[in-house]
Amino acid sequence: MGRPTTKSDLISASAEKYDEMNGLIASLTEEELTTPFDFSKDVRKKEAHWGRDKNLRDVLVHLYEWHQLLIQWVRGNRQGEDRKFLPGTINWKTYGVMNVDFWKKHQNTTLEEAKEMLAGSHQEVMELAETFTSEELFSKGAYSWVGGSTLGSYFVSTTSSHYQWAIKKLKAHRKNCS
Repeated sequence: MGRPTTKSDLISASAEKYDEMNGLIASLTEEELTTPFDFSKDVRKKEAHWGRDKNLRDVLVHLYEWHQLLIQWVRGNRQGEDRKFLPGTINWKTYGVMNVDFWKKHQNTTLEEAKEMLAGSHQEVMELAETFTSEELFSKGAYSWVGGSTLGSYFVSTTSSHYQWAIKKLKAHRKNCS
């Protein structure tokens, strides 16, 4: 399936990738869960996140925090606030700093807490998506606060696409452990 362009595709892809990610997590061995992530030997893994995330908890809280960005952005703008998706002075060139802040914020979060937080935020994002029509989600200009994109693209980016990112990272970690 390509990138979702309808509400039904968004809901379906999000559920599918979320379930795939959770299936992969459930299949991780104790060794895979306790071995720190280390992608330093792979020169192709240059993006900052390959060095930032050290374990499954770090991946899960990252997903959770991006869900929070979406939820707060949508709710705030629906209530008449002029809220940007990225907080404060963060922009699409500097959001890596925000991701590091998320990482730092959750260093005392347990894996079990991270799993519960993500399960709750995933459910909340899916319920929020259900409150929109397909046209509201995937028509440019449906909401002035979205800018030149579509609201649905933000939902896709924080769900199915982000879950695929996590799956890729967890599979790479599993390969490193074998």
